[in-house]
Amino acid sequence: MSESHNTGEPGRGTEGPVPANGGARDALEAISIVQRGNLKSLEKTLRKQWRMGQNIVLCWSTDERGVLVIFVPHYFLGNYCASGAEPAMDKSRDNEAFIRQLISGQRRKSREELFAVCERLDVSPTFIKLNTALSDEAQVLDAVEQLIKRYGISYVDSRAVLLFDIVDFSLYTPFEQASQLNSLSYSLNSACSKLMSKGIEINFARTTTGDGYYVWNRDLNPGANRDLFVFMLLVVADNAVARAASKGNTVPVVRTGYHIGGHYELYQAEGVNPSVFSYIVGDVTIELARMLEPARAHQVLVGEFHCEQAGWGASTVKSITSVSATTFVNGCSRVLDAVHGIQLSSKPIEGMTCFLTEVVEPDGQSRPRRFRIVDKHGLSRFAYNLQIEIDLAGERLSLGLDDAGLPLRPCARQDEGADPGDQSGNVRVQSTEELIDDLSTLMKKRVPRTITED
Repeated sequence: MSESHNTGEPGRGTEGPVPANGGARDALEAISIVQRGNLKSLEKTLRKQWRMGQNIVLCWSTDERGVLVIFVPHYFLGNYCASGAEPAMDKSRDNEAFIRQLISGQRRKSREELFAVCERLDVSPTFIKLNTALSDEAQVLDAVEQLIKRYGISYVDSRAVLLFDIVDFSLYTPFEQASQLNSLSYSLNSACSKLMSKGIEINFARTTTGDGYYVWNRDLNPGANRDLFVFMLLVVADNAVARAASKGNTVPVVRTGYHIGGHYELYQAEGVNPSVFSYIVGDVTIELARMLEPARAHQVLVGEFHCEQAGWGASTVKSITSVSATTFVNGCSRVLDAVHGIQLSSKPIEGMTCFLTEVVEPDGQSRPRRFRIVDKHGLSRFAYNLQIEIDLAGERLSLGLDDAGLPLRPCARQDEGADPGDQSGNVRVQSTEELIDDLSTLMKKRVPRTITED
């Protein structure tokens, strides 16, 4: 096994490591005993009104005698945003936009804003009485925010998410499956720890897909998406060196996806309490899953997206306009000097670059190869193939798929399929299987999953 897998460092739990500064613990210690009593009383009432997931919290506001909270049944939002007949579709879109804005970011509202929300939703607020007035200290208000989110649902408009998918997972024995998931889990923890040593904190969370993990950065600061991208590179590298040093099927072969998009975040009920770990579902997770369906072993795909670009350091200025996925990757590649010196398999990283696979056009210009991915439902999206080059103490490590492992370009397929001995211009007769596939596709009964260059 590689150095990063046999150091004996204890695992840090299924939801990623605790921040080095103690984060939540330090914030709690800064809160007075009186306000801690308020938080305990508030959580007790929230849990009672939550009723094991029957109700959810939308937002809250302070009151001189306690807290005002809007509770609604868990099915309320779905009904409120549902579209019925065609004329109602515009209204349903407005309702969904309103709800998304309501459950995005900070949940605390002014008293006037909270009652305006009640009027629009046609609901009444719930008053929770506290022993003393709630303090307006930042630590206290932040603690209330975290409590409210645990008993509700949140929406994040733009966040980077990773998907690590283990290839042929179902073909392994249960013991091998457990070993592979544990190995991948350790690669995540190890990469996080190594980046921390370089001053790059990834407050990552994850949820299992059964044969892999969705991973995201809990932080939403301007550099969070790019930090997660660098984190992905280290995880892929750690997995590769571990696999090279392993025996049997204990270390997984993975395919990896990176995408930025919107999602909902919620805390599922565990018995009579909400889980302390969050789960995400939404456009970004759906796109990642469908993007990796036809992907090959070892492949790293980057979805087509637009996001804010930001760099490390306090002097960095955020972009006014969003940048494309290709620009984002180029920007990430320029800051990889930060990982130099990190140990992989007892060898230091002396250089790392990443780039999207390119093609040279007839005019001599190079551009990234963009691939169109069609899923089993006939829906399509676009993605780019990422390649990674690492100088590991003089040893070159190439990760991802190169041109040889990618689908041929349309013109190349046509040239390859032509019969040089047939100059008559006759059309090649399709086989029975090809005819059945074509017919099934047209009838939408069997849509082939494909990845082709756009």
